[in-house]
Amino acid sequence: MTQNPATSTSFKSTVVVAMAAIGIVFGDLGTSPLYALQAAFEGSAAVLPNVANVTGIVSLFLWSLILMVSLKYVFVLMRADNRGEGGILALMALLVGNSTTGKSKKKTIWILLALVGMAMLYGDGVITPAISVLSAIEGIEVATPAFHPYIVPLTIVILIGLFAIQPYGSGKVGVAFGPILLVWFIVIGAMGIVSIFETPAILKAFNPIYGAIFFKENGGKGFIALGAVVLCLTGGEALYADMGHFGRKPIRLAWYAVALPALALNYLGQGALLLRQPAAASRPFYSLVPDWGLYPMVILATLATIVAAQALITAVFSLTSQASHLGLSPRVKTVHTSDSTVGQIYLPGLNWVLMLGTIAVVLMFPSSAQLAAAFGLAVSTTMAITTVLFAALAKSRWKWSNWKIAAVAGVFFTIDLAFVGANSLKFMEGGWLSVLIGTGVLLITYSWFRGSSVLYSLRDNSGISLESLVESLAISPPYQVKGTAVFLTEQIVNVPTVLFHHLKHNQVLHEKTIILTLKTDETPRVDDNERLVIDELQLGFIRIVARHGYMEEPNVPRMLELAEQKTGHHFFDEMTTSFYLGHETLVINEGSGNLLRRLILNIFIWFRKNENDATSRYHIPPNRVVEMGARLELSEAR
Repeated sequence: MTQNPATSTSFKSTVVVAMAAIGIVFGDLGTSPLYALQAAFEGSAAVLPNVANVTGIVSLFLWSLILMVSLKYVFVLMRADNRGEGGILALMALLVGNSTTGKSKKKTIWILLALVGMAMLYGDGVITPAISVLSAIEGIEVATPAFHPYIVPLTIVILIGLFAIQPYGSGKVGVAFGPILLVWFIVIGAMGIVSIFETPAILKAFNPIYGAIFFKENGGKGFIALGAVVLCLTGGEALYADMGHFGRKPIRLAWYAVALPALALNYLGQGALLLRQPAAASRPFYSLVPDWGLYPMVILATLATIVAAQALITAVFSLTSQASHLGLSPRVKTVHTSDSTVGQIYLPGLNWVLMLGTIAVVLMFPSSAQLAAAFGLAVSTTMAITTVLFAALAKSRWKWSNWKIAAVAGVFFTIDLAFVGANSLKFMEGGWLSVLIGTGVLLITYSWFRGSSVLYSLRDNSGISLESLVESLAISPPYQVKGTAVFLTEQIVNVPTVLFHHLKHNQVLHEKTIILTLKTDETPRVDDNERLVIDELQLGFIRIVARHGYMEEPNVPRMLELAEQKTGHHFFDEMTTSFYLGHETLVINEGSGNLLRRLILNIFIWFRKNENDATSRYHIPPNRVVEMGARLELSEAR
């Protein structure tokens, strides 16, 4: 039978992309065997490593990977994409974009849920580098306890080095470290196979009945052990969020062909080891390694965890950029580290905040076992919120029936709640850290969201339409000067305040007066053919509504060039085009709500003053910018 060349080429390209995805998408999931299984047998609520418990725990690990990663994320959730992009903000954007007038309460609920999930992902982003690198370096202690005092200092040095190379860009870092994960999966899979051959009885763990027996035999302790089981799912959310970088097919191929078999084999291998040597429960992963291979494995594990940490850092950068474009967080300085790949970005301020936060976490929790409790609550909470948003999407957009939602999302949510409940019981052991980080991030994002809503409402109430202004000016036209004036606004209908100030103080109009409205779409990217809506009015007024996706960086000169191509008019010249920007001084009305509401507005005002300025944010030539000030009073209803 002759093979179709096109099909062959397509398959080869899918394989190549799948291999690239292994290094980015599966770093967190791939390195969880370092600490996940041992967490079940350590701590105040640990279970004994006897035959029944080991078989039951391994069964729970296997079926969690099958149900929550293979089925929930890879098979079901990856169908819920926003033009190819995945993740919690993509789900929210689909829901918000689907909301119409009269459903503002629902829209607010989806946004708040997404903000909570995003906040917990930041906790994941701080804790993952810490627990991953710590668990890798702890392998040295298996060789000799004399290395114990050096574990934390060495971990901090590696983390500093990791954050220090971020300015070079995730693409260059990925090329340098990506292939390591493929070697990692091959090695941990091989380790598992060797151990399974020695004790094949562990294969009983494929039968889910042993997981049920585990709960029956251990009662409350069995339920608490789910806090360890959820650790094997870390990275599931990142897998979904990275869909836009690689596509469904490559990620699915990499998961089913490489990552899932390697993880299953390694967890089975660790279980087989514990059936033979229950005393190895404190370090089951490194106890699988023969003595001659211990140091090479520590080196490989360290490199693999660096890749895992890199993936989470990149995800946090991407998440922050998306949130700022969607108006859910302050706009921060963004450096594009690739001329060819839009998604490769570096956020300097956030990078150093993450570094300090991660180092602080290592100092507070100097072992992976102590940090596991803090990690689980962040992961499980985000997973539960993602399921809720997916269920809402399936109901509103896909028109699923209630029974179908219950059969799919209901099953996932039940498991998610079990994980959240189990990890909540470990709040005092470290779960408070996830809540603390999440609360801090949520306070910032909600303050920005709420403050922006108050500000936009204030502008709406005080503005008049562009058509009304043009009609009134046409009765007695002001003097017109040569050149083009561009006034930026976030309102489609209303006239920007800075234009009123310009007319009041300068009493002139330019030959061309462009009212440019920048709108962030609920889609990741917008095609250039659909980007602009242009409306030409009297007296040289031109209204341009320019749309960009939440994965795109708005570029005003580029927008004007597209408008020139579309209309044939000349809009942008570095010598004759001036950009008028409003500089708003925000203050709080004395009668504005209670203490909490005033605090939220104060946080918003502080970040508004210190956010990345519009000139650099929109790539406007700084020597062509004119700023005009205005004082606005923010007021929250009681």
